[in-house]
Amino acid sequence: MLAGRLHVTERALRMESVPVPEPGRGEVRIRVAAAGVCLSDVHLIDGTLTPLHLAGDVVTLGHEVAGTVDALGEGVRGWEPGQRVLLQAGERDRFGLVLTRGVDYDGGWAEYALAREDTLVPVPVPDLISFEQACIIPDAVSTPWAAVTETGRVRPAEAAAVWGVGGLGAHAVQLLLLVGAAPVIAVDPLPAARDRALALGADLAIDPADDGFKDAVLELVGTRGLDVAFDFAGVNAVREQAMTVLGRHGRLVLAGIANQPISIPSDSRFTYNRQAVLGHYGSEAEHVGQLVTLTGLGRLDLSGSVSDVLPLADAPEAVRRVNEKEGNPIRLILRP
Repeated sequence: MLAGRLHVTERALRMESVPVPEPGRGEVRIRVAAAGVCLSDVHLIDGTLTPLHLAGDVVTLGHEVAGTVDALGEGVRGWEPGQRVLLQAGERDRFGLVLTRGVDYDGGWAEYALAREDTLVPVPVPDLISFEQACIIPDAVSTPWAAVTETGRVRPAEAAAVWGVGGLGAHAVQLLLLVGAAPVIAVDPLPAARDRALALGADLAIDPADDGFKDAVLELVGTRGLDVAFDFAGVNAVREQAMTVLGRHGRLVLAGIANQPISIPSDSRFTYNRQAVLGHYGSEAEHVGQLVTLTGLGRLDLSGSVSDVLPLADAPEAVRRVNEKEGNPIRLILRP
C-alpha cells in the first residue's frame, strides 16, 4: 500500500510502498477514507517538532484519520467491517504515557491504518458527517473545543478573543459562538483570515498591528476588558498584546507553542486583577465524542473547514501548501 513516511533523521517525507498491516490482538485495521494535514505535520518534517516516543526513526504521518473498519484483530468485540469510524489522535500506554498517532506510532497517511480498539469513535451512519469533515474532529476541532470548554471554561456572555485564525483558531471562533461567548473577537494579520472570521460570525476581526487595536477592542467589550483570550498563534507578541486588554479575572489560554519564556508586564496589575495564564494542549476522548454528537445533530457545521481534497500521493504538495499558507487553508485533506 502507499504511505507517507517521515524519515526523522533526514527530515524527509517519502511516498513509499509498504506492506498492508495486520491487526494484532485488540487492534482494528481501518481502510482510510480521509486524513487531515496539520501544521504539526509540517513541523515534524521541518524539524521544529521531534517524536519523543517513536521506536525507530521512520513513521507514517497523520493523526487526523477517518475511514471504515476493514479487519478485526483477535479479541475485538463490538465493531463490524464496513462501520464508519474516526480515530482518536492518540492513546495512553499501560504506563499512562500519552502517545500521538502519526508521531509516536504509524498514522493515517496511508491506504490502511491500525488502531487500538478503544481509540475508535463511531461516526453517525446517516451521512451527516462526511469522512473529510470527520477526520479533522480529533485535533483541528477537539483541541480548540477543549481549550474553550475545559481550560478556558468560557461561560455565556463572556467576552473572548482569538489570536491566530488558522486551522485551530477558525474553529475556536465557531466554538466560542456555540457556547455563547459574546462578543467574539478575531485577531490575525492576514486579511483573508479576518474575512473568514467575520463570515464565521465573529463580532470584530482586527489586525494586531492596527494602531487603534486596544481602543477598538475596549470599545466593543467595554472597560471590563476581555474575560478570556486564546493564543493559537504561538507568538510571544500575542501574549503581550492580549495582556493589555485582559480584564479582571481574565484568563489567557496558551494553545499555540512558542518555545519561549512567558513574561508578565506588571505583576501588580496581574495579581490585583486576579488574572491567570493557562497552558493548553490537545484534548481528551470525551471531547471528540461531544463534537461528533454536536456535528451529527447539525449544531456545528464543518463543511467550510475542508479547504481542498488531494490524492494521498500528493501529500508533499499538501505539506508545501500548508507551510506556505497558500490559499489560507483551514484544513487540506488527503484521500487514498
